[in-house]
Amino acid sequence: MLEYHVYDVFTDRPFAGNPLAVVMGADGLSTAQMQVIARQFNLSETIFVMAPRDPANTARVRIFFPTAEIPFAGHPTIGCALHLCGGRDGRVLLEEEAGLVPVEIRAGQAEFIAPRLPVAHPGKAEDELVALALDLPKAAIGFGNHRPGIWQGGPAFLFVPVASLADLATARPIEPYWSRLMAEAQVGSAYLYTSGDAGFRARMFSPTAGIPEDPATGSASAILAAQLLESGALAEGETQIPLQQGIEMGRPSRIGLTTLVQGGSLSEIRISGGAVQVAEGRIRIPEES
Repeated sequence: MLEYHVYDVFTDRPFAGNPLAVVMGADGLSTAQMQVIARQFNLSETIFVMAPRDPANTARVRIFFPTAEIPFAGHPTIGCALHLCGGRDGRVLLEEEAGLVPVEIRAGQAEFIAPRLPVAHPGKAEDELVALALDLPKAAIGFGNHRPGIWQGGPAFLFVPVASLADLATARPIEPYWSRLMAEAQVGSAYLYTSGDAGFRARMFSPTAGIPEDPATGSASAILAAQLLESGALAEGETQIPLQQGIEMGRPSRIGLTTLVQGGSLSEIRISGGAVQVAEGRIRIPEES
């Protein structure tokens, strides 16, 4: 039996934010066994904690969707780091598949530096198909200097700016246009955003990964920095941007995005948030097939 803990991440109250399962002592598990457990929890992500390869680091971790492993994700990083710190301030170093991720813990909030800076991702996303795939009028796609873009920083996302909060609220993936859009964009997920309270409000759809909608997406929030820089929304130096997600799902989440721009380019991206434990227990180890 393995010990597990369930946290709600990017929130300070239970039953909000994004649920996460943290499975401890996973050193002896195979990839297939981890996938079975992640599918059993059926949360957007499950993180498996193991002894670090380098004893100078805190832990090695692997992160799974219900359907596949991913190299990096934000809300598992935040929730796992807060769990390992046990409510104390400090620093955690997580060996993730995407690289080493340092996490600072202060006053119940965790902040990590993104392990990779985003780069442009191949693929295309024409406004007409984007609108059809999201059941929106074409005029709802984009605002100001913000146009759809595709960026990668570990995972890849299609970023879709929409004109208003009303458009954000009514958006939904529609077939067969959604599958066509994902194929042309060469991604599996779309992150929608618009201007909100002193920052941006967002939604993230990834039905082909087993996540019809995600209440808080830390990795996409980090990669959003490239989209915002491209759109002229980031100034030279440090910028702090509050992000809200999950409102339409009834699981409000608050994510802190901090960017550092030097010489017109991103040099550092940080994501911050809190977490609340809501459950714990033990789970059987699946048999190898």
